[in-house]
Amino acid sequence: MIEMPILQKGDAIGITAPAKQIDIEQLQFAITYLEGRGFKVVTDQTIRKAKYLFSDNDGNRAQAFQEMIDNPEIKAVFSARGGYGSVRIIDEIDFSSLSKSPKWLVGFSDFTVFHCHLYRFTNLPTLHGTMPVFFEGNTSVALATTIEILEGKSPKYEIESPFKELCIDGSARANIIGGNLSVIYSLCGSQSGLTSDSYILFLEDLCEYFYHTDRMMQNLKRNGIFENLAGVIIGQFTDMKDGALPFGKNAYEILFEYFEEVNIPVFTGFPSGHVNDNRPLIFGKEASMVIKNGKISLEF
Repeated sequence: MIEMPILQKGDAIGITAPAKQIDIEQLQFAITYLEGRGFKVVTDQTIRKAKYLFSDNDGNRAQAFQEMIDNPEIKAVFSARGGYGSVRIIDEIDFSSLSKSPKWLVGFSDFTVFHCHLYRFTNLPTLHGTMPVFFEGNTSVALATTIEILEGKSPKYEIESPFKELCIDGSARANIIGGNLSVIYSLCGSQSGLTSDSYILFLEDLCEYFYHTDRMMQNLKRNGIFENLAGVIIGQFTDMKDGALPFGKNAYEILFEYFEEVNIPVFTGFPSGHVNDNRPLIFGKEASMVIKNGKISLEF
C-alpha cells in the first residue's frame, strides 16, 4: 500500500466536478470550513454554472481532473458532488503520477467509479467520504473525521446497528472496497468492475426501487463478487421505494439475504452514504472488523 501524505496547515486541497454541474455559491460553506482548518482551497473550471447535466464536456472534465492529480502542490482532491458522469471520463485519466506523488482522492456515490478503478489498478488508498456540496448539512463528527484522516489519524468506530436481526457475528481483517450499489452494478464486466477477491464489501445507495435493488444484487452474485468476501458492511440505503406491487422486503432485508447465504460477518446500518452523518471509510487499506451482538468495532 502506498503511504499517503499527512496534510499540514497551508497545504492545498483541490475541488473538482468530474460529473454533475455545480457552481461556486454551492461550495462556499465547504471552502470556508476547509480554510478554517488551515488549508488552501483550489477550484478549477468545472466549478461553474453549466447549461446541461454535466459540469463540462467529457474532455474538459477529464483534463481538469488530470491537472488536479498531477499537480504536486495539491495534497488531496475532493469531488465537489456526485450525480452522474465519472464513468464517461475514467478511461481518459492517467493515474501514474499518483505512484510518485500520492494524494487523497475523496468522494462517494458516483465517485465509486474512481474508488473501484483505483482499487483494481493501483495500491493507492482512497477515501469514501462526504463531498463539499454536503458539508453544510453534515454532522460535525462526519466532517471532523474526514479531515482527521487527511491529517494522518486513522478512524476507529464502535457502532450499534439499528437492525441487529440483520447482522451476523464474526471478524475479518481485510481491505474495504465498494461504494454505491448502482454504480458497482454498472461497472460489472468492465475493467473497473470489482472482482471476486477476499475483501470487506461496503454498499450504500439512494432512491432505488426494491425490485431493482434485488436485480442489482443478482447481477453481482452471478458475477461471482460474493464468492470470496471476508465480510460485509451495509451502509445507508436512503429514500428507497417500492413499486405498485410490493416487493415484500425492504432494501436492508434484500441485501442481507444474499450475504446470509454465504455465512460471513455482516453489519447492517453503518452510518455512511447519503445521510448527514456520513462517516468516512478508507478504501484499499487493511481494516480490522469485529461484529458481535449487533455491534461493530472497526479500525484501520
